[in-house]
Amino acid sequence: MKNLHAAAAAAGLKRHWTDATGTAQQVDDAVLETLLACLDQTPADQPLLSITAGQPLTIPGSATGIAELTLEDGSNHPLTLGTDAITTIGYHHLQVGGRHYTIAVAPPRCPQPPGHGWGVAVQIPSLRDEHSTAYGTYATLARAAAAFGRAGATALAISPTHALFPGDPGRFSPYAPSSRLFHNVMLADPSLVGMPFPDEPAPDLIDWRTSHDVRLNHLRLSFANASSEVRAKVAAYVAETRPNVSDHALFDAINLHFGGQGWPAWPAELRDPASPAVQRFAAEHADEVAFFTYLQWLADQGLARAQECAREHMAIGLIADLAVGTDCGGSHGWSAPQDLLTGVTIGAPPDPLGPDGQNWGISALDPFALARSGFAPFINTIRTALRHAGGLRIDHAIGLDHLWIVPDGGTAADGAYLTMPGDILKNIVAIEAHRAGAIVIAEDLGTVPPGLRDDLSRRGMLGMRVLPFERDEEGDFVSPSQWDADAVAMTGTHDTPTVAGWWKGRDLDWRAKISGRAASLESRTDERKSLAQAIGIATVAPEPAPLDQILAAVSNAPAALAIFPLEDLLGLEEQPNLPGTVDEHPNWRRRMPDGTDQLLADATVAARTQMLTAKRPG
Repeated sequence: MKNLHAAAAAAGLKRHWTDATGTAQQVDDAVLETLLACLDQTPADQPLLSITAGQPLTIPGSATGIAELTLEDGSNHPLTLGTDAITTIGYHHLQVGGRHYTIAVAPPRCPQPPGHGWGVAVQIPSLRDEHSTAYGTYATLARAAAAFGRAGATALAISPTHALFPGDPGRFSPYAPSSRLFHNVMLADPSLVGMPFPDEPAPDLIDWRTSHDVRLNHLRLSFANASSEVRAKVAAYVAETRPNVSDHALFDAINLHFGGQGWPAWPAELRDPASPAVQRFAAEHADEVAFFTYLQWLADQGLARAQECAREHMAIGLIADLAVGTDCGGSHGWSAPQDLLTGVTIGAPPDPLGPDGQNWGISALDPFALARSGFAPFINTIRTALRHAGGLRIDHAIGLDHLWIVPDGGTAADGAYLTMPGDILKNIVAIEAHRAGAIVIAEDLGTVPPGLRDDLSRRGMLGMRVLPFERDEEGDFVSPSQWDADAVAMTGTHDTPTVAGWWKGRDLDWRAKISGRAASLESRTDERKSLAQAIGIATVAPEPAPLDQILAAVSNAPAALAIFPLEDLLGLEEQPNLPGTVDEHPNWRRRMPDGTDQLLADATVAARTQMLTAKRPG
């Protein structure tokens, strides 16, 4: 098996790894063999190299000597390899003899949060305003951003806006998108073109299927009545957008036509985007393709308006969220399958968030294909996310260094780590953040490899210190005053219980309901005592939760930015998402109890925002 082990190592597959408990693990040879067969290791014709600005450039295998450097602005400069430093940030071209390279030059650090502010994290569909809607839109987000800014917030972290599946309202998880290169058009709001949605039923739990057709029909009406000025703006948007938005619109049109199941369920002749059958469909359904193109423009304009409203009052504004991968049956997998890993899905090995490991059932960018493409798919992904944002949260940032890949049909236990070109990927993030003037938050939770957090800190990428996970070796809570200064301080995320729900044991109730076993509250009593001690309070009764004291404690963390889920700001007990569930818990369906302005006007909530602003004036 030496040849297999050597081949796996050469491909970046890790035979040995350490789990969340610190126990050494070894991948079975059969798993290595299966995974190795899924990887196309064809090398790049024109490699991309990456350095930090101010460093001299060396090329592996090349002797020192004179090279020709062409900067992005077209200017040419002789360069002595191994001696001369490159100081201009960006993507440049280098010629060494007959070899050509792309050189990505990153800033030493990403932009940092100004001041010492606080922000709110929201799920866009959960938001309400004075207009009765089935779920929130980008227009709802814009009004909420203005309201939070007036209340003193410096940032508004939002759920991912990646393109989902307009042909299938059942696929509403923002973390399993069709493509990360485009936006979720079902959050678009035609009020921007003078045709607001009529009043809709607005239940406490979103009914995605019932509301979908109503929304789509009204969006069609707005498209049919679009003025010549709007159509000209759409055309200009198509001309300037890369990659081509029309390809994604064509996918949405075909997918809706065939029931929304994703391209593997389409007729065989339509599964290849270059086929004559696809070209015939595009010609015969040109108006439908134009409709979905219009929706992408409308979504883009809605996000632009939301960021404008945010920046009127906030130093940072919107913080976009980057999902780790895409649905295998989505737009990216159809239009550019060569970009993605094939034959595998990604997930996570066993860790505190998922004791059995997780197979997310999604694909990710292929490291070998990235090298062959000059990393264009990743660059475009980051640019899309930052197009209308002052910050970016990278979900599962560990995936920049390595991904847990699982053979199709396997469980998480059948996986192995695949090394990613982390240095290049992080440098690209830094370049794009520098250009956008945006902060970067790297979600560094779960099984964190040694050295990752130090690397993120060096690059100015903020980690995440989340209250439920900040504990010592004995499992006791650590006071927020002792958390890292180079990480965002948070009371929770969309995947954790809310503060009020955790204190009461609502998450234990849900787990008991799903498992059919009675909830055990004894351990939670001990945890409440530990948290109370860490933040210096005496109460440990299950209710009411000492919410104000907990928020105040987290706001005292040394981090430059503290972010609080809106649910915690309001004292709500239910969380947006319960990991490991699909239908057992109403994931991504909960609405806020009122419009944002009304919620912030409540005396208790207003006192909290005033407290946070006093502690963190921005």
